[in-house]
Amino acid sequence: MLGLQNEREWKLFCDQVLVQPELATDPRFASNSRRTSEREALRAVIVEAFVPLTAAQVIERLEAAGIANAQMNTLNDVWVHPQLAARERWQDVGTPAGTIPALLPPGLPTSFEPRMDPVPALGEHTDAILRELGRDDERIAALRTDGVV
Repeated sequence: MLGLQNEREWKLFCDQVLVQPELATDPRFASNSRRTSEREALRAVIVEAFVPLTAAQVIERLEAAGIANAQMNTLNDVWVHPQLAARERWQDVGTPAGTIPALLPPGLPTSFEPRMDPVPALGEHTDAILRELGRDDERIAALRTDGVV
């Protein structure tokens, strides 16, 4: 993603990123309102200029030109991001199928540790919950017999 905020940045974008300085004075793109009305044509020009480049090369050009930008990560990029490892955001959590990695909740206060309990098996807590709801062992057995739980 990138953002051009003014005409100075538009000229830098044309000169240093697209390497097409003539676009800065192209009548179709001579102002922000014209660029907006010619959005599809402008998109085609940008895509054509970026096709032979890697994402890293585009980012390098944007950074050199001082154009605000951010790389969109894939889900895999998010999962393997070095900051998550450095901040110890991944925890191992047990499940009936084995241990899996789980991400700690974001924005935690420092006053407590989050619980990362094992994932319960299907029905593991059914009886305890039914007892909390006032069902006795006889009623729970009847619910099981009737196929309710």
